[in-house]
Amino acid sequence: MSGSAIVTGGAGFIGSHLVDALVLDGQRVTVIDDLSAGDPARVNRAAELRVLDIVDTPALMAVFEEVQPTAIYHLAAQASVVASVRDPQRDCQVNVAGTLNVVEAAGRQGASVVFTSTGGALYGDDVPLPTPETRIPAPLSPYGASKWAAEAYVRTWSLSSGIPHAVCRLGNVYGPRQSPHGEAGVVAIFAEHLQSGRAPKLYGHGKPTRDYVYVGDVVSALQAALGSSGTYNIATGVETDVLSVWNELRRVAESSSGSGAGTPASAPEPELADLRPGELKRSLLDTGLAERELGFKAHVQIPEGFKLTYDALVAESGRS
Repeated sequence: MSGSAIVTGGAGFIGSHLVDALVLDGQRVTVIDDLSAGDPARVNRAAELRVLDIVDTPALMAVFEEVQPTAIYHLAAQASVVASVRDPQRDCQVNVAGTLNVVEAAGRQGASVVFTSTGGALYGDDVPLPTPETRIPAPLSPYGASKWAAEAYVRTWSLSSGIPHAVCRLGNVYGPRQSPHGEAGVVAIFAEHLQSGRAPKLYGHGKPTRDYVYVGDVVSALQAALGSSGTYNIATGVETDVLSVWNELRRVAESSSGSGAGTPASAPEPELADLRPGELKRSLLDTGLAERELGFKAHVQIPEGFKLTYDALVAESGRS
């Protein structure tokens, strides 16, 4: 597939995988990333990296005018629930004002946008499980609120311009390249703790649940969503609690130790702690609409996905 695509946040975890897929499809890809969380080493060599903040309106508009993209994948965001509680102004600036900049710039080029939003943090607690896209959001954190506001701009600009823009509400994405540092990305965090033999902290005493989806499946969904107008849950439709995540990763690590992966023979017992402000108790997404309209269905199940993630972390740490 030929064409020119812009990927905001393309030096990040999900974004870099998406860039690889677009390059493989023969597209010319420009990555926009301020590198606050992204890593330039992740960016495919066939793509062009422009280091800038999406809040910088003139700089963003100039890149769009120069590249003249036919497709926009907007992944750049302030993506930490805890950070949004600590600094809601910055969270709003990036996620709301930054998204407005992107859809305005896309509109000048007549380009479709695929916007990555959040599933669990948007819907809040006390919702039907699995939760459909028709559920009115009730976010518990500034992060969820800012993503909901950003979604409104994406939909409004699509309706007013007639250009199809899609919103993809992602479950808890995991996979290779996810950072084990910080408070997000529990699969990568647990994998890193297992490799180093350190005990992790299980917030909510290991009981909170999430809908974990492998990054490769998410990339397929984002590509399928281009040119569609709608809001779609992108996940697996499988609910998994935090303690089960730890136990499954421990099993993966112990089985990998026999093949020279270097994991401790005896994994440490996790530390249990209360939930942090803004975090959900349960999350499970209804993916029926994405399956019907986009032909999307997650293929990578947790045992396979966790092994791919753990092995990638071990290989990367061996190179550092």
